Amino acid sequence: MNLSAQSLWLIPALPLLAAGIGALTPRRGRSLAAGAAITAMVASFVFSCLALYYVLNDVGCATHVDATGRTVWHQVVGFDYYNFAWFDLGSGALRLGWLLDPLTAFMCVMVTFVGSLIFIFSTGYMKDDANFKQFFCFLSLFAAAMLGLLVANSLLLLFICWELVGLASYLLIGFWFHKPSAAAAAKKAFITTRIGDLGFLLGLLWLYDARGSLLFFDGGHGVLEAASLSAMAGTTLSCGLALSTAIGLLIFCGAVGKSGQFPLHVWLPDAMEGPTPVSALIHAATMVAAGVFLIARVYPLMSADQALAHVPVHALTVVAFIGAITALMGACIAVAQNDIKRALAFSTVSQLGYMMLALGVGSWVAAIFHLLTHAFFKALLFLGAGSVIHSAHHEQDMRLLGGLRGPMKTTFATFAIGMMALAGVPFLFSGFWSKEAILHAALEWDVSLLPLIMGLAAVVLTAFYMTRLVAEVFFGQARSPAAEHAHESPAAMTIPLIILAICAVALGFLGTPVFPWLQAKLLGEAEVHGHSLLEGAGLMVLSIVLVALGLGAGWAIYGRKLRQSATAKDPLETASPSVFAALAARLGFDELYAATVGRANLAFAALSAGFDRYVLGGGISFLTRLAHFTGVMSLDNDEDGLNTGFNATSEKLRGAGKSYSKAQTGDAHGYLRVLALAFVVLVLLVVLGGGR
Repeated sequence: MNLSAQSLWLIPALPLLAAGIGALTPRRGRSLAAGAAITAMVASFVFSCLALYYVLNDVGCATHVDATGRTVWHQVVGFDYYNFAWFDLGSGALRLGWLLDPLTAFMCVMVTFVGSLIFIFSTGYMKDDANFKQFFCFLSLFAAAMLGLLVANSLLLLFICWELVGLASYLLIGFWFHKPSAAAAAKKAFITTRIGDLGFLLGLLWLYDARGSLLFFDGGHGVLEAASLSAMAGTTLSCGLALSTAIGLLIFCGAVGKSGQFPLHVWLPDAMEGPTPVSALIHAATMVAAGVFLIARVYPLMSADQALAHVPVHALTVVAFIGAITALMGACIAVAQNDIKRALAFSTVSQLGYMMLALGVGSWVAAIFHLLTHAFFKALLFLGAGSVIHSAHHEQDMRLLGGLRGPMKTTFATFAIGMMALAGVPFLFSGFWSKEAILHAALEWDVSLLPLIMGLAAVVLTAFYMTRLVAEVFFGQARSPAAEHAHESPAAMTIPLIILAICAVALGFLGTPVFPWLQAKLLGEAEVHGHSLLEGAGLMVLSIVLVALGLGAGWAIYGRKLRQSATAKDPLETASPSVFAALAARLGFDELYAATVGRANLAFAALSAGFDRYVLGGGISFLTRLAHFTGVMSLDNDEDGLNTGFNATSEKLRGAGKSYSKAQTGDAHGYLRVLALAFVVLVLLVVLGGGR
């Protein structure tokens, strides 16, 4: 059985159906909501595997056009797509579609597999929550939106699902909305990512205006096909940029927001206010991966200007430097974080920077390789942190933990595997191979060596802060009652940890330089061509030395002399209080934005309020008073002028009528007498008048 592009909609539809079931299920229907969510994710995983099998085996299909001529299903070497009319628009139709290629298939398998494990873990972590069934409803909606984003063959459909991901993240980050910090974090994430999405929307509209379509592939007319790319790269704007560059940079704004890149990274650490399974889902498999996936999907557009020497700025150059800055900055800040989830959050920021760095230097395959490996070991680390937090009565401060290696052996062992994968310990762990692929791609970039240098600096820091985290949480003695009473988590939580730990090791062997199977399949190559480890061995040796240096320094500072009390100062704080305070305060980005953007926003809000109150409100008040004055004058004129004259005339007419009515007695004899008298008078007047 295969799953072609025409049936690809089933993958996001099943979690969406589960979300609907969860929404309609009463609060007491906990088992139904959770069961529907997990079943849907597992079924989507099966369909994703079928899609991966289909695309890896290059199963052919015929071209098909429906009776109206609107529907196209066509097999091109390496991928499938299926387009359909959404609604009529003028003389044509707005069309959407599904796309099945190796990138889509691998991403769907990863999201559904890791998501299924997180869903299972959540049954144990959230079992005592009053809104248990609502949580699984939101999780399913989140997964459905992410999967819809992955299978889209239209930038418009991708953007629709992109925004649904933002909505679902808002609901999940603020799930415990009764906590002011969680509600604030949800609003911060939603608003910050909308800033990037505004650029994305502008790029989308500009692209539609330029090409008249938003389909990626459409029989030679798609925006990622040769004709469109050549036309956009050949169009130069007044600022000197190629049209493809300008549109690519606007689309990149959306990726900067979603993937927590500098300078829109500030929302990502605050997203830790949500339940830990949400953190694992956001930071490992879904939301933050969406930005990297987006740039990989539109990579032909982003790289269309590379051959143009006259372009002052290339889109991928911006991506590379933003990624390098983010990788180093995130690693630096993670060194001084005491909250276990926030330390992992800044680790995610740093690793996403590595992925953007790989995209920028021209190796989208290395970026996706690291995205896939990172999804497994970062999900492992967050779920491991969740296991610790759950057992330590929701204590997250590393200074108040310690000594958990004994009572939580499974959690410790699996967490240690995730830590070594993230740190890039050679040669067993997947993070080592994917990180090396990125560094070697940066070495071969002929624009600048600065991103490579920043990436190497982040290698040392990554190994250092992860050693610090493990030493503070699992070694030494318990430093609080919560840590003293910690115990191993139930099987529903530890089994997903074990599976993820196995994947964190095994996945790396699919992309080693000797056997780069994953890279070859992402590129649609039928054969795998490896090379010796001796090629580029110098950089690999340097990287290994840097990892050893970070691990050694971390253990020397935090492992050999373990923290004795929660109030003891951090050794780095003792050595350099100002630097440690700056890193602990996240380099003051929040305060900087509050002092600049925040104040500017407040000033603009005050100006708008003043304009509304004094200008618009004053104008409306003046018009109100003018209308009242006009009404009073009209009333006075009506009452004293028109009504008075009309009433006086009416009274006179009424008096005359009354006088005349007195003559109407109804007596015929009287009427005859009056007529006779009138006749006599008339005769006299005639006679007298005639005599003259």
